[in-house]
Amino acid sequence: MKSTVETLGPTRVRLAIEVPFVELEPSLKKAYREIGGQVTVPGFRRGKVPTAVIDQRVGRGAVLNEAVQDAIPTQFLAAVREHEVKTLGRPEVEVTEFTDGAPLKFTAEVDVRPEITLPTIEEIEVVVDEIQIGDEEIDEQVGGLRDRFSTLKTVERAAAEGDYVQIDLAATVDGEEVSGGTATNVSHEVGSGQLLPGLDEVLAGMAADESTTFTTQLVGGEYAGREAEVAVTVRTVKEKQLPELDDDFAQLASEFDTLDELREDLRTRLLRVKRVEQLYDARDKALKALVEASDVPAPEGVVRDEVEQRKEAMNDQLQRIGASMDEYLQAEGKTQEEVDTELSEAAVEGVRIQLVLDTLADAEQLQVSDDEFGHEIVHRAQRAGVSPQQYYDQLIQAGVAAAVFGDVRRGKALAVVMERVKIRDSAGNPLSLDDLRGPASEGDAHDHDHDHEG
Repeated sequence: MKSTVETLGPTRVRLAIEVPFVELEPSLKKAYREIGGQVTVPGFRRGKVPTAVIDQRVGRGAVLNEAVQDAIPTQFLAAVREHEVKTLGRPEVEVTEFTDGAPLKFTAEVDVRPEITLPTIEEIEVVVDEIQIGDEEIDEQVGGLRDRFSTLKTVERAAAEGDYVQIDLAATVDGEEVSGGTATNVSHEVGSGQLLPGLDEVLAGMAADESTTFTTQLVGGEYAGREAEVAVTVRTVKEKQLPELDDDFAQLASEFDTLDELREDLRTRLLRVKRVEQLYDARDKALKALVEASDVPAPEGVVRDEVEQRKEAMNDQLQRIGASMDEYLQAEGKTQEEVDTELSEAAVEGVRIQLVLDTLADAEQLQVSDDEFGHEIVHRAQRAGVSPQQYYDQLIQAGVAAAVFGDVRRGKALAVVMERVKIRDSAGNPLSLDDLRGPASEGDAHDHDHDHEG
């Protein structure tokens, strides 16, 4: 086998490979065996059909094509090793010349890892927002907790916003009953907008045993887009009663004896949440600064594959919730072109981050132990709802176990970045990684790390 390598750009090369026909002999024999095991010829046992008969029945060309397809991956890898090419993604192969008995000539264009010069990580500084927790935020937290311990009391008056009503609904279009448009004794919060458009407007001011009709536009079913006449009857009106904000409430809603202790605990919990937000913000900014300082190019083929993977993942998520892409675009107020642009930009950024973390992992000679890899498998299996062994077997069958290994290694490189960059808040206070990391953030941070690993 002879091969040459041509540099097409900072992230792409073309290998030109020539394979003497004699070196195709193992692949040719394999092709005859496989095709011979698939054809049935009277007088011959399956798998024992002579090559001449296969040539006559199937055609020598089909056998040669099978042999070429078998030989190309092996010859490509041999050329990659010979020229020490650090490939990324899948090659684009084109057979340029091949006839029976003559050398096989083909080219393979493939993305390669660019040469990346890493900056001094200790010189990177990121600024995150200063944490400020006002009394109004604590009030909001207390209000949410108070709402959870509210009770409903039947009242003899007209409904107002914030009340709960029990109602009957019946929708018709041109006098015909709408399938699924009838509901009995439904509980609804007035003003929540959770049911039909226009419903809350007519409910405000209605008392128990009162009825009325209103018009609304249907959004689903066979009458989607049509206007329906909806009859509504109020059965009961209930008023939400909130507990008094005092020490008794603190004892009811928490393990604390006083309201002040409860508020202080809520402040501490809110601080932890904001610390986690600071940690993620610092991580994102550190990665962005590292990538920009490294001037990392994005290999076009790898980016293209990443975009396709992100599109598939997006479509899978929409299917799981029973939505179409058109519905998503309408809800988000975006065009398909805008979504494609966003996916492409995210893919470019994701690939650049992968490349710079891989380069850092090489520079630091980071290794992944069996325990670290096993921990990641267990973690992902739990999120997928399957056993670790089943998840690992699926990885092997899909041929992506190496990708997970790479994710773990990049995670370790990211940890190096976060340990060395300078972090301060907008008030000028220096922050250490221990300042940002807390008992509430450990599990969440693990999940969040892989958002950048693609």
